[in-house]
Formats: sequence, C-alpha cells, structure tokens
Amino acid sequence: MESLDIKVNLSVSHAAGMVKDGIEQGSMSGEMIDSYSVRGEQELVVMVFEKYYMRNSSRASLTVTLDNISGDTHVHAVGSGGGQGAFFKFDWGASNDFTHEVERILKDYIKR
Repeated sequence: MESLDIKVNLSVSHAAGMVKDGIEQGSMSGEMIDSYSVRGEQELVVMVFEKYYMRNSSRASLTVTLDNISGDTHVHAVGSGGGQGAFFKFDWGASNDFTHEVERILKDYIKR
C-alpha cells in the first residue's frame, strides 16, 4: 500500500472533477463507488473508486481525499486491495498503479 500527498493549483471541486473523469474514463477505467463532500468557506471531498483486474481476479480500491482546509488544495490518495486470499495479499502493484494514476491526472497542476 502506497499513499500520495500533493498540493495542486486548482480548486477542490475542479481537482475532484479531473480525478473522477480521469479514473473513470482514462486508462485505469475504475468506477466511483461513493463520494462525500462538504462545501462552505472550505471544501472537503472524499471519493472511493474500485477497479476489477481480470489478470488475477481481484479488485483494488482507491480512496482520494481533497481539501483546502490549510489554504492550498491538498490531495491525498491511497490504494488498497488487488490481492487474493486471506493470507496472501500480494497485489502485483495494482494498488500502487491506482494511486499514482491520481498524480498522473493532476501532474500539470502540482505545486513544487
């Protein structure tokens, strides 16, 4: 399991829309399972995606949290799953690939 923490030069809503479209329509072809958002002076969006991998008959999930509580738009993404069985949770990198897809989608807007 690998996580991603970045700040971007986008509003929370715009970044969330890009992530949703990129995951659902891009090369990962994941499906949004659920989302939750709070909007006011500050915004918070939590999105959960899932992808089925035929090569090993497993599923990986991706949770993406976006907020501007500290001023900048912060994006946190973590992938999970991708393995089979109760004891062997080896995922062949599926959850990491899913996590880094968020970075690829937002790469032009990452604050350095």
